[in-house]
Order: sequence, then structure tokens, then C-alpha cells
Amino acid sequence: MKTPAGVQRFLDAMPYNLGYTARSPKKVLHEQTASCLEGAIFAAAALRIIGFPPLIFDLEAEQDTDHVVAIFKVRGHWGAVAKSNFAGCRYREPVYRTLRELALSYFNIYFNLRFERTLRRYSRPVNLAQFDRLNWITTDKPLWFIAEHLCEIPHIRLLTPAMERNLTHLDPRSVKAEMTGHRRKMHRSY
Repeated sequence: MKTPAGVQRFLDAMPYNLGYTARSPKKVLHEQTASCLEGAIFAAAALRIIGFPPLIFDLEAEQDTDHVVAIFKVRGHWGAVAKSNFAGCRYREPVYRTLRELALSYFNIYFNLRFERTLRRYSRPVNLAQFDRLNWITTDKPLWFIAEHLCEIPHIRLLTPAMERNLTHLDPRSVKAEMTGHRRKMHRSY
């Protein structure tokens, strides 16, 4: 994990956590599984260790769940490290000049299970160093305070209302491609 791409490979090697949890990077290492939120927080901690600020970024959706990614900057351009249950919602090379460009790079492959394109807003970067006093990297307690902070901060619109009204659904082939490796909860039958 000496580079952002190395951090992404580490996250990709562990299964997606389907539970409703907000575990610290220490707990993610112990459990060897991560959700989107946990993966972003873990990646921010790993990026901090290799010299980047511990930044995360919230992508907000309509009729869908939000997606959280760790972000980093190389030579003035933004990139991202992320854990996702969908193939295309993960790593981004540091080639995006603005956070808006980075957010828009997730737009076409951000959809709900009705095949609707759902990404609508993005947040400013959140520097997790502001939570150092709460030991966010090593605590055994859940990190819901970070998730709550992401819900409370302002987000910037990506689309105009006219754009939203004219969006098309994804085609089945694109959905199938994005769901490569998708994990589902197994339901027990008694």
C-alpha cells in the first residue's frame, strides 16, 4: 500500500461488507471486509500514512444510497480510492482537474436496481484529521459520527432540473457489466 493504486488493490482483495456497520480502519483490517463508507475511511487512513491528507468525499443520490470515496491529489489533479459492490464505482486515476469532474466520472455508472441514473450531488472534501481526537483510525467504536457529518454538510448539485427530467435508464448490458462481482445477502430458509 505504497501508492493510491496499491491501497485500491488492497481494498479490492477483500470482500464487500453487506452489514450495516461503520467500522474503523483498525476493525476493517481485523475483519478483512469493508463497506463503501468503511473502505473510504480505511483508504483515507492509508493515504495519510503515505503522505496525503486523509480526505473523503460524499456522492449523494436520489432513490439510492450515497457513495463515499477517499480522494487524493497528484500534480494538481484529483483521483479517488473506493470500495464498492459495483464494478465502476471504485478507483479513479488522478486526472480530474476539479471535484465536479471527479464526481461526474461516477455519473453514468451510478444507478439503482430500477436502472435509473441516481447521482445528484457531491460534497466538498472532508479532512478526517478533524476527528483525530476521537481516534477514528484505531477506535473499536463505530464511526457513525463521520457518516452523520457527511449527511449534515452542504452538497453541490450536478444537474439542472431539466437534465434530471430527461435522464434515460441504463440498458441491461451496462447494468450486467457494472454488477460483475456484486455480492448479495444470502437469506436463510428455515
